[in-house]
Amino acid sequence: MYSAAKQLARGRLLSGAVGGCPRRGHSGTAAASSRVVNGVRHERGEYGRVTDDDVRHFRSLLGEPNVVTGAQNVGPYNVDYLKHVPGNTELVLKPRTTEDVSEILKYCSGRRLAVCPQAGNTGVSGGGVALFDEVVVSTQRMNSIINFDPVSGVLVCQAGCVLESLMEHLESHGHMMPLDLGSKGSCQIGGNLSTNAGGIRVIRYGTLQGCVLGLEAVMADGTIVDCLNTMRKDNTGYHLKHLFIGSEGTLGVITKAAILCPNLPKYVNVAFIGLDSYDKVLKLFSVARAEFGETLSSFELMDNATVTCVENSLHLRCPIANDRPFYVLVELASSRPTAGRHMENVLAKALEDSLIADAATTDQTSGINKMWKIRETAIEGLLKLGHVYSFDISLPLDRFYEIVELTRERLKNVAECKAVSGFGHIGDGNLHLNVVTTGSDERLTRLIEPFVYGWTRDCLGSVSAEHGIGLTKTDYLEHTKSPEAVRLMRSLKKTMDPGCILNPYKVIPQTCGGGGGRCCRPLFSGSIKEWRENWTSTDVKNSGLVSDPNKGVEGMDLPRDVWSVLNRIRTGHGRCGSMMSKWGLKDSPTCDCGHDNQTIHHIVEDCPKRRFNRGIEGIHVANNEALEWIRELDIAL
Repeated sequence: MYSAAKQLARGRLLSGAVGGCPRRGHSGTAAASSRVVNGVRHERGEYGRVTDDDVRHFRSLLGEPNVVTGAQNVGPYNVDYLKHVPGNTELVLKPRTTEDVSEILKYCSGRRLAVCPQAGNTGVSGGGVALFDEVVVSTQRMNSIINFDPVSGVLVCQAGCVLESLMEHLESHGHMMPLDLGSKGSCQIGGNLSTNAGGIRVIRYGTLQGCVLGLEAVMADGTIVDCLNTMRKDNTGYHLKHLFIGSEGTLGVITKAAILCPNLPKYVNVAFIGLDSYDKVLKLFSVARAEFGETLSSFELMDNATVTCVENSLHLRCPIANDRPFYVLVELASSRPTAGRHMENVLAKALEDSLIADAATTDQTSGINKMWKIRETAIEGLLKLGHVYSFDISLPLDRFYEIVELTRERLKNVAECKAVSGFGHIGDGNLHLNVVTTGSDERLTRLIEPFVYGWTRDCLGSVSAEHGIGLTKTDYLEHTKSPEAVRLMRSLKKTMDPGCILNPYKVIPQTCGGGGGRCCRPLFSGSIKEWRENWTSTDVKNSGLVSDPNKGVEGMDLPRDVWSVLNRIRTGHGRCGSMMSKWGLKDSPTCDCGHDNQTIHHIVEDCPKRRFNRGIEGIHVANNEALEWIRELDIAL
């Protein structure tokens, strides 16, 4: 195995390309046993492969039109919204009923076929696309509204209902969905539930899970779990619905939901406001909460970079002059006609006190839609500029915008960086940080991603506010969740899906039931000497990775993907200190024992003289899990 390590270490894993490393005689990405996505190598789990007999079985079960095959036909199901994770499924199934889903999963469980549940495919964390050759189960045709009770305000629907369709149906009955998203024209309620979507009105209605009275889901073995209770109060045992909400399809496939929907407000007033500093944004938020109380339904922040991008890329016009660093969109929803007048009085006082610089208000539907469109199309505008590194994080409000400024400073000398923008929900502390570059590049990923998520961890924030962990953030789950919480998540996964067929490789970075695959973030290619020279080059010094160029490597702010290795090895030493000490001991190409001193194999297992023991003495007592992870890393340090 270790003879192959050197070959793999010479740059193949960090080429920056998204693709597989075909093995065992297979060819093509879907058949590959290994793929590198966003700098992380994933191993295909020990699953069955779809055969012609399987396809014939599904056609007999669902009917010919509901079984999609062929590269061109499955193409739309193999693209995530940001186009960061190309999917590789060769088979898409479109069930219409819960019973169809049950039969599909029962069959896949027996054949050990991995399954990727997919809703509207508007996610931005890669959770809804097939990494290898998983069978995609699309809820697209499960789009029936089963019942709506206008007295209780309870909606019961299938998981494939598009959010905007639900909104229109409820509006005709004088009610509204408690959730509103920019992707409402495409996203499905089942997908919203699977990520526990937040949206733009969390400050008023909370996250979606708080409005779910009950749901129905199908487990991996085909068992239908009916928790579709429509009662507002039900304390009979465990609230099992919460196991499926936010689990991103890894514990079961949501098929139906009962949602409590509020009355449609009679009066809606929106203001688009320009401000000169982030401190003034926070002060205005305090004023808005105090003055507007329960009528405050949204308080959205956009910086100048975001608004400018939307204006230039989508040719939309800002309702006020685009000459301020910050903009806020405030919405009031009330049953009283005086709310609009009160908003104007509060804003007039704020303008007089120099708290705000400019503002425009409206209570007309057309004007409201135009203002909201600037906020809702922000990511669309950024995508037109280039490749977008998008971060969905929760932060304390006093640190909310700081990471945007730090990221902008970090990338100011990086030629590939075109823009750094921040927008999000001040009302619930959810920031959408976006870095636009000329293209996807592994070097840029290493420069940006660990820094942002590490900073979020240090602020006690969350690496995923509303978009889920999916595929792209599994490596950072423990930045937010404690080891005990992750162990409990793994235990639940093994209990509810012992074969790990449901959305493998997503959410939990661990092999499950012998088939979940492994993911590991490659550290670098080549020898330690080559790596040190590369990462202390002028380019990297200018990029901000080295805080003190005079100190060389010792002055480096270690990226998370380097010291995560020591996280997995229980050395008892400081993470950065251990790695730095190990780097400092590369005096010769081989040890006295004859082994290449630059391999984990030598350091951990085979060196009888333990020549390299300063700062890494404890590595040889690493637990079996860490050693196995290092072996799977398949790369020389």
